[in-house]
Amino acid sequence: MSGLHQTLTLIKKDVLLELRQQYAFYGILLYIISTVFVINMMMGQPEEQIWNALFWVVQLFVSVNAIAKSFMQESRGRLLYFYSLVHPRNFIAAKLLYNILLMSVMSIITLVSCMVFLGNPVTKFWYFIGVVMLGGISLSLLFTMLAAIAAQANQNAALMAIMGFPIIMPLLMLLASVARTAFVTVYQPGLSNMFILLGGMDVLIVGLAMILFPFLWKD
Repeated sequence: MSGLHQTLTLIKKDVLLELRQQYAFYGILLYIISTVFVINMMMGQPEEQIWNALFWVVQLFVSVNAIAKSFMQESRGRLLYFYSLVHPRNFIAAKLLYNILLMSVMSIITLVSCMVFLGNPVTKFWYFIGVVMLGGISLSLLFTMLAAIAAQANQNAALMAIMGFPIIMPLLMLLASVARTAFVTVYQPGLSNMFILLGGMDVLIVGLAMILFPFLWKD
């Protein structure tokens, strides 16, 4: 079986599990809507800068809840079974791609929820959509790598949040800065450098995952 076929088969397996265990998806959906609704009850419709900050904070917690289960739902016996069948790089590649797909869906749901309950201060809609999708990809890649590490520590989800805090803060600040252009009509200097930095971080995370995960899986 080729590496591409192994990766696609693992992605299909995760999609089928998600469709069969729909309670997990609906639980995250309820979390998104209830969180945004509570913000609306407390603040109404905030101004642009606060709206932007709140959106990315909600995205952060959604990504933790959505991606933590990618490895936490895999038992030790199942991981051992996969270890005997597929290459570890194909396994982590499938997890990365599946979580990108999942987080893209969650990002759109979060955006729609925020616009419904918190208003729509975005002036450059399609630009903001693009930033949201890029942000969802970055968050999914980062937390997938952290979930893989935490899975080797007795499935400790708290470890993922602890390890991710020093890394996620600069990423969130970068995403908020890039997204700020969607709320104003003037050009923001240094925007191209921010996109390059964001892309470089994503490439670095993927590279680290491909290099480190085979050693993690051996343990």
